[in-house]
Amino acid sequence: MSSNTKKVNITVDLDDENIPTNIHWEATDSNEGTDCRAMIMSLWDHNRKDTLRLDLWTRKMTRDEMKIFFHQTLVTMADTLENSIDDDRISGDMRDFCDYFAEKMEIKEK
Repeated sequence: MSSNTKKVNITVDLDDENIPTNIHWEATDSNEGTDCRAMIMSLWDHNRKDTLRLDLWTRKMTRDEMKIFFHQTLVTMADTLENSIDDDRISGDMRDFCDYFAEKMEIKEK
């Protein structure tokens, strides 16, 4: 068993209505933390064969930012799928959907 341990810390500040006002994350490999406006975290529970999710965004997150955030998240998921199961056919289909999503959401490509 490896003795190397890494930590990721996420701090969420909430208002009186339990709405996030700030999301801050930092990792042991990073020299400094970062504030962000949204996060999507998925964890796999192998005992229950179920995905645990935590989706948070602040009131400062704009609709346009959310569209871009979702698009980039979907593209990253296609990359992760290809790397994890080595199936470029289905990951290609996901990337086609990402292109469709970007078009429908009127997101300009960088």
